[in-house]
Amino acid sequence: MKRTMTVSDSIVVDAPPAAIYDQVSDPTRMGRWSPENQGATVTDGTRVAHVGMVFDGHNKRGPFRWTTRCTVTAAEPGERFAFRVHAIGRRKPVLKAPIASWEYRFEAVADGTRVTETWTDDRRSWPDAMAGAFDRVATRGRTFAEFQRKNIAITLRNLKKVMESPQDGS
Repeated sequence: MKRTMTVSDSIVVDAPPAAIYDQVSDPTRMGRWSPENQGATVTDGTRVAHVGMVFDGHNKRGPFRWTTRCTVTAAEPGERFAFRVHAIGRRKPVLKAPIASWEYRFEAVADGTRVTETWTDDRRSWPDAMAGAFDRVATRGRTFAEFQRKNIAITLRNLKKVMESPQDGS
């Protein structure tokens, strides 16, 4: 069976695009709404997103922990934030290879902002059968597309909750 290489979902958040962008484009804050990401360390110390910014994402799934190296590929305030994951490792991201790309788009709508999160599988050189077998082990029986579809829905719901909370949203 051919892999699904991209999945995305959207949610409307009662907040302006610029405010949501400011939160999402700071990778150190991602752990506030992601079911896997525990935050990040920006390697150059800055927290203002810019194309080329590198950060290490700290992740956890059940008992497993790992670190990814990511580079920002789009930083358009109030409109779009994207990054690619290109290295992974247990404590340090030592295995270098295209892994995935993530994108967040922010669109002003009548009730606030439509936030769209997209995951793209960058493991294009992997044969479908090999990727499928790896995915089922890493996700306990699912493909990464199925797994990320669920994670994106959770992330967006949590982002909405945080952004619409009076004490946390600004």
